Formats: sequence, structure tokens, C-alpha cells
Amino acid sequence: MDIQQYWFIVKRRWLPASAVFASVSVLTLVALTQQTNIYQAAGKIRYTPDDRTSALTGLGVTEGGLSPLVESSNPMTTEMEVIRSEPIVQETLRRLTAITPSEDEITRQTLLRNLSLTNVRGTDILLLTYQDAEPELAATVIDTLMEVYLANHVSENRAEAMAAREFIERELPDAEARVREAEAALRQFQESNQVAALEEEKVVVVTATETLRQRVAEARSALVDAQEQAQTFSQQLGMSPQQAIALTTLSQSPGVQEILTQYQEVESQLAVERVRFQDESPVVQALLDRQANLEQVLQGRVTKALNGQAIAPNLNLQIGELQAELAGDLARTEAMRRGLAQQLSTLQQAQTFYAQRLAMLPRLEQEQRELLRRLEAVQGTYSLLLERLHETRIAENQNVGNARILQAAFVGETPVAPRKLSFLATGGIVALLLAAATALVLESQDKYVKTAKQARNLFELTLLGVVPMHKTVSRSRYGFRSVERGSEVIVRDEPESAIAEAYRMLQANLRFLNSDREIKTVVITSATVGEGKSVISANLAMARAQLGRRVLLIDADMRCPRQHQIWNIVNDRGLSNVMAEHCSLASVVKSPAENLDVLTAGVIPPNPTALLDSQRLADFLQDVAADYDFVVLDTPAINIAADVQILGRLASGVLLVTRPGVVDLGSALAAKERLAQFGSQVLGQVINGVVLEHEPDSYRYFAGHHTEWSGTEVVAANAMRS
Repeated sequence: MDIQQYWFIVKRRWLPASAVFASVSVLTLVALTQQTNIYQAAGKIRYTPDDRTSALTGLGVTEGGLSPLVESSNPMTTEMEVIRSEPIVQETLRRLTAITPSEDEITRQTLLRNLSLTNVRGTDILLLTYQDAEPELAATVIDTLMEVYLANHVSENRAEAMAAREFIERELPDAEARVREAEAALRQFQESNQVAALEEEKVVVVTATETLRQRVAEARSALVDAQEQAQTFSQQLGMSPQQAIALTTLSQSPGVQEILTQYQEVESQLAVERVRFQDESPVVQALLDRQANLEQVLQGRVTKALNGQAIAPNLNLQIGELQAELAGDLARTEAMRRGLAQQLSTLQQAQTFYAQRLAMLPRLEQEQRELLRRLEAVQGTYSLLLERLHETRIAENQNVGNARILQAAFVGETPVAPRKLSFLATGGIVALLLAAATALVLESQDKYVKTAKQARNLFELTLLGVVPMHKTVSRSRYGFRSVERGSEVIVRDEPESAIAEAYRMLQANLRFLNSDREIKTVVITSATVGEGKSVISANLAMARAQLGRRVLLIDADMRCPRQHQIWNIVNDRGLSNVMAEHCSLASVVKSPAENLDVLTAGVIPPNPTALLDSQRLADFLQDVAADYDFVVLDTPAINIAADVQILGRLASGVLLVTRPGVVDLGSALAAKERLAQFGSQVLGQVINGVVLEHEPDSYRYFAGHHTEWSGTEVVAANAMRS
């Protein structure tokens, strides 16, 4: 539904909606008079990012900050929840109980319900408000709550510093032990690997290795030269270097040369005495003994001179001067060769040592770096713990939190509740909503067809005419009821009215509805009683008669006939008399207007259906159709009796009259099912008693006696083409 349809619903249901609106408005006024004045106390707490005292001293600057734990969280929201927490609330209530009278005692639910916490937009200020009928009590609650919260805030910050100090004191001995352990490991590594300064040692080892390489090369070259010289001297002397050394040593030994001289003298004497004596001679024997003794002494002195080294037996211990020089050169060369060989061996050993040391240096450097890193880490931890211990000890005594009371409780002079304008506005809105809801509920519970558009969409028949509500008809449900006053033949009595024009438009649409055959006999019915089918029948007949056609209007509703009332004629004889008594039409028909004859129902028979369902009626209708240009049959409602089915088969077609506000949905659907049995005999639909100002899509607009059509011509054209 659009807004216009809602407006029509309100217009139809204005009375109950107005009653609801008035009731709610009165209740709102009564409730407003019963309201108690409520005062509001407000206090403000200011937050700083860090504790100012800690910031001034430079110690404990990280304590009491408002940094959020979760990126999307708001620290001020967290503080609001802390204020609403059970410990803060209970402590506040305990203090309030001690300072307030027993009759003003506040419960936990009352405190939380009347307390409001708001973060002042764009600031670090928290606004605390409390509402109560007693302004002094409201101020006391705010002041007490802020005091309890700030005390708890400071206590929490100090508790954090105390917990940090205790933790550091527990961790400090372990950190110190780890430092000592790392230092001992580093010292043991340096002692076991003879490490002092690896970087400097690396430079020294590289330099020494290069120097040793050069010296080894030089010593190896000198050794080769010495070996060649010694070989040359040895070839010249015909003896080995050892022999030359030994010979030189013996030739330079006085003791050996002295004994050697005596030995040679004894040999000379022995040679002389053997010439003179036999070997058995005492003289020869004495010389032989002396020779043996000297030889033994000589051998001892040689061994001593040579340090126990033995010499060849045939070695000549006495050499010439040249040989002595050569032997000396050979001995010196051999001594130099041995020295060079020893030097070369020493240099090679040193070179091997430095090479091994140089190969070990990367591993030693890695191990030393690991030990140093470990030592630096534990030393850093130990130093940091010492520093933090000092800071926490100071912070524990100086930290006072980062929250301050910016404004103590302040109570305004005027109450904050009730807000009369807001209260009245809310009551008015509620009244309007309830009134609208009442109208919608009543509308939803109403099962009647309410508008011409709904009636047209429901039956889905060709719309031949829309007859507005006559101004002389009194209204009740949905704007009208079936109690008419004055003349009901509008076409005759008010020919210039828009309603008369609607009837003339209906007869025109009906006349040109089918170009193949002429519609002469029309059965007019409705879904239920009170939809105005009799009035439609009378005015349709009158409109056709005004065109100069001979028209017969038959009141075939023998249950509740009305044509005699509409035309103000006597219903003494009529259709029932024609059917039952075989009276002639001329004897019973009345002529209330020119070209119009009316056949009333006559005496109501006990069984109207049996009377109508006869060949006599079929012959009668056939005769009157031949005598008259147009015949209109006013029949009962299609849902009440079977008369419509009987008469509809004998007529040119059936015309359904629908009246919004009178026909309900159940009756309309039942009538639609029965009309489906007629098929093409259903000519169309006439909507009667339309209240145009209640229609979302109006068919006509009235201005005095003139009519402005908005849709009837289109309906008529469509009806003629269908």
C-alpha cells in the first residue's frame, strides 16, 4: 500500500484511532503529573598517557599508562568497565552506607541503573553522571565513586610496581649466577686454548708463518751448500766427516798427542831392540808391555776426547798440516751442515705449529664469539635487572597513577527529568503509532471489500460502470449503509447529476458491449444483499427508456422485492401472478415513466424457485423480448438462491453489481465461482456506491453539476471491444 491508501484507512477508522490517540494522550498527561523531579550530579576524571610524577623523575615512566592491549580496543572503555566492576561498586556502596541515612540507602541495581559513564568526545576526560531525586545524594555518590576508583587505580599501579620488584629480586640471583658461569666458561676456554687476543694473534701468526716460510727456504738452500762442501772435503781426505771430525779432535788434544808421541817412541825403540834381541828378551818384553800400556792409555784418552765415540782401528792419528786443514774444513762444514739441519728442523716444526694454530683460529674465534655473546647477553640481562630493580623500588614509592579528578560532583539547579517537552513528544508519537496500529489491525481484521479497485481486481470482470455514492444516502460502515432517503431513480429525478450520467454511461457500455448480437435481456444480480442491484436495475431501465426504447423492468426477486418501493407503485399483482395464474402482461404491468413498464414481483409464492424453473417463464421471456427493445430482470443475490442460474440461461447475459463495504470476501469468492458457470454469458461488473474520496484511483471527480471523467471512457471503450 502507498501513503494514499494508508490515508484512506485512517479516514475509515478515524473513530477508534481517535479514541486510542486520545486515551494515550490523556495517560501521557497523567503520567507526566506523577513524575518526580530527578537531579543529575556530574563529575569528571582526566587521564594522562603516563604518570606525571614518574615522567618528572624519569623513573617508572611505563607504569600506569593507558596503552590498549588489543589494537581495536579503547582504553577509556576499559576504564569504564573497571568503574562498573563489582569491587568498585561494592566498596562505593559500603562507604555510602556509612555516610548516608538508612532511608536513602542505595542498592547495587539502583547505582548501576542511575550511573552513566561517557567519554567526552575528542578528549581524555571521562564524565560520570548520577541521577537521583535527592541532589545531595547524587553528588555524594559521584564523589564517593571517584574516590574509590582513584584509590583502586593508585593501588593497582603500586601493586604492579611491587610485583615487578619481587619478580626482579627473584630473578636477580639466577642472572648473577649465569654471568659468573659465562665468565668462567670464557676464562677456561682462553686458558685451555692459550687465547688472549685472537685478532692480534691471528695477525702475528700470519706474519710469523710467512717469515718462517722464507727462513725455511733460506736454511734449506744453505744446508744443500753445506752438504756439497762436506762431500767435497770428504772425497779429498778419503774419510767420512765423522772420521775427519774425530781426527781433528784427536790432533788437537794434547793428552792424546803426548801419549801418541810416547807410543811412537816405544815403537821405535821396540823396532831397534828386536833387531838386537829376540822377542823373548826381557828388554823386548818390557817394551811390549810398555807399548800395550801406552796403547791402552791412548785408547782411553781417545775415547775420552771423543766422548766415548769409537774410531776406526786403522785411523792414522797423526796427519799432515794440509790434511789437518782439510779435516778442519770438513769438520767445520759438517758442523755447519748439522747446525743448518737442526735449524731447518726447528724452523719446520715452528712452521707446522703456526700452520696448525692458523687452522684452529676460525674455530677458536667462533667458540670465543659464542662465549662472548652468551656473556654479553647474561651481563645485559643482569644489568637491566639491576637497573629495573632500582627503578621499581623508586616507582613503588612515588607512583600515584595517571588519573586525576578534574571536576568534583556538580549538581545543576534545574532537574534533568522529567523533560516535559520530550515526554509529551514521546507520548504523542506513541499515541500516533498506537492509533495507526489500531486502524491497521481493524483494517486487517475486516474481511469486506473496501474499494472499487479491490472489487474489480477480485472478480476480474469487464468493468461496465462505476456508480458513486448518492449524497442522500446515510453512511455507516466504510462510509455508507443500505438505508436510502428520497428518490432512488436518479436518472429520472436528477438527470443533470454526475450519478445520472454514470447510469447513462452504463447503458451505453452495455449497449455496445457486443457488436455481433444485440443484448436485449439482462439479469442483474449481486453477491449478497444490500449491494444496490435493484437501484441499478431501475436506473439502467430508466436510462434506456429515456433513449426512446421500450423497456420492461421485471422484479424477479421473489424473496425481497423492491421495485415497487423504488417506483412507489402497488405490488398487488406481478410476475408470480403471470406465472401461476396465467394472467396477461398487460393486466399486471405498470408504467411509471414514458417507454418504461415495470412488472413487480407480485404475491410472494412459497417456492419461488419452482415457479421460475418452468417452461412458462421461458416462453414468457421469449415473448417479452420480442415485444420490448430491452428487458431488465432484478434477481436475488447469486449466493442466496438458485434463481440467477435459472434466469441467466434464459437471458442474453448476467450483470454483477458489487458494492464496496457491503460484500465480504467470502461472499465475493463464492459469487465468482458461481459466475464461472455462466462463461461468456457474464456481461461484466457494475461497482455501486463508490465513495470517490476513499478511492486510491478515483474514477470520477465532481465539481458542482459538472463531471470530469478520469477512466470511465476508457472502461466503456474496452467494454465495447471485449
